Amino acid sequence: MAKKFNKGKDIYKKEEEFEQRVVDLARVTRVMAGGKRMKFRACLAIGDKKGRVSFGVAKGADVTAAITKAFNKAKKRVIVVPIINETIPHEVRVKFKSAKILLRPAKKGTGVKAGGAVRILCELAGVANVTAKILGSNNKINNVKATMLAFQSFKPLKKMNQKVNILGKEEKNIDNDNIITEDGSPKETKKTFKDKIKNLIIKKSEEK
Repeated sequence: MAKKFNKGKDIYKKEEEFEQRVVDLARVTRVMAGGKRMKFRACLAIGDKKGRVSFGVAKGADVTAAITKAFNKAKKRVIVVPIINETIPHEVRVKFKSAKILLRPAKKGTGVKAGGAVRILCELAGVANVTAKILGSNNKINNVKATMLAFQSFKPLKKMNQKVNILGKEEKNIDNDNIITEDGSPKETKKTFKDKIKNLIIKKSEEK
């Protein structure tokens, strides 16, 4: 009996690794041949405040059934949000249907400056400092989906570092006007229209 009790405890701990919050709860009706059938629709967000976050939408005969179904759906599609210095890597603008979301990184001590569904997801993901704005519709479910798309659209750190290095190399090559080849002779660079005019003026003055 003791072993079974311990197994039950382990299962309970695994379920509690995600914190859950109800984003939206509504009563919906469906018209059938015999009349109207009433159900409850729950939109649930879950997260461990360490980068993992998800959401689920489900219907049930009562509130508890709808929430449990939504929780099971959310566990199947958990995503990992990249967090750098307790904030997001870069600014993101996302549109999903009529919902528009803007997320911007913030300094330490700023907190979560966001409202509605975006605030819930940012807190569950563990993003301590961020500024967000809902620019489109106030539909909570669409705003949740748009925020999840924004979390998925963050570029990996390796790719961002590679782009910075490439840009730095290009700037160095542009700044070096006098490039010397292996033979020791100066490499010909593309001359602008102004440079051509200057050369013509110099040649005419020398001829005179």
